[in-house]
Amino acid sequence: MTAAAETLTPPAGKKPRKPRSRQRVDDLPVRIGGMEYARTASTPSRLLGFDQALIWVCVALLAWGLVMVYSASIALPDNPRFERYSPNHFAMRHAFWILLSFVAALITFQVRMDWWEKMAPWLFVVSLALLIAVLIPHIGNMVNGARRWISLGPISFQPSELAKIAVLLYAADYMVRKMDVKERFFRAVLPMGVAVGVVGLLLLAQPDMGAFMVIAVIAMGILFLGGVNARMFFLIAFVLVGIFAAMIWASPWRRERIFAYLDPWSEEHALGKGYQLSHALIAIGRGEVFGVGLGGSVEKLHWLPEAHTDFLTAIIGEEFGLVGLVCVIFLFMWLTRRIMVIGRQAIALDRVFSGLVAQGIGLWLGFQAFINIGVNLGALPTKGLTLPFMSYGGSAILANMVAIAIVLRVDVENRRLMHGGRA
Repeated sequence: MTAAAETLTPPAGKKPRKPRSRQRVDDLPVRIGGMEYARTASTPSRLLGFDQALIWVCVALLAWGLVMVYSASIALPDNPRFERYSPNHFAMRHAFWILLSFVAALITFQVRMDWWEKMAPWLFVVSLALLIAVLIPHIGNMVNGARRWISLGPISFQPSELAKIAVLLYAADYMVRKMDVKERFFRAVLPMGVAVGVVGLLLLAQPDMGAFMVIAVIAMGILFLGGVNARMFFLIAFVLVGIFAAMIWASPWRRERIFAYLDPWSEEHALGKGYQLSHALIAIGRGEVFGVGLGGSVEKLHWLPEAHTDFLTAIIGEEFGLVGLVCVIFLFMWLTRRIMVIGRQAIALDRVFSGLVAQGIGLWLGFQAFINIGVNLGALPTKGLTLPFMSYGGSAILANMVAIAIVLRVDVENRRLMHGGRA
């Protein structure tokens, strides 16, 4: 017997040890997909470097969004409300925020994931303080009946965007700390529910129900992916749906939005709560299959309000048609799936916090894109949520870019570990 064979033969009386690569996913503390990760086709073949495809998809969305913001806002100075602005005002500000967000993303990428885990509770406290500060009259700015922005000189910052990142990091850190009691409702689930409830009350005071919905989905998703009992998860989901339904029923203007969504073409709603939805549908209908061409939109000429923010998808549908909308949907589907794969990979490498953070970001971007596209298509009631990476909105672009930088950091640390190095 050769020396090599002797090293492979176990000592007498001992069973051969199972190779580490054969460890089943069920042995891990969280859910990553239901099959052995080592056998999935999604594992990257390259161990070092960046996920270049992920970066290029984000760059494509940002570049397309900049072009569409310029196209959708170029006619706004004709409106007396925006007469002091130049035709390229919103496009230039959007480009400025993209550059600022790129710098912030580069800085964020340098931060190790263990630092984010250490600072998660403190970031959550800071986000709560900012959500309280924005409600103070001389600090928060009132725009269209909502107090959601804090002025920082020539720019405005929206604390709810920071709250999305803070809650995401806090929920991932919370699940790691509560992993041994995750099956107990009062010790694991209830405290997280209270934290989300406090954030929700502050957001509803602005009011910003859309941001509250996104944050609730992020927290719920991380609880589920972290291994919370399915019965408890569905119980919480049922309670949350009941809370949102009660809020809608108790608020007359929210009820009117629901009724307008059900029949936007009626005489009662066409010029009221259903006005935006009806004109968004007109825009998409005009686009047909291939669109009317870039810059050829009619609805952006003061017919469709907020065409460069919440209803940018409708302008894309009008100018690029069904083909353009399918491309946007495909890009967000691919982006969400790729981020979830990176998160599953981190969990398989026993980096639970990093994996839950990445998957939480995937849920956030995917859910917000789903809501925005659904609203513009008339599949969901009107809700003020921007299209990630594309709609005009500096704070949203900044938060999206920082989130992607965190995902790229998780991916790079995964590759280093697979290569035998240290994260």
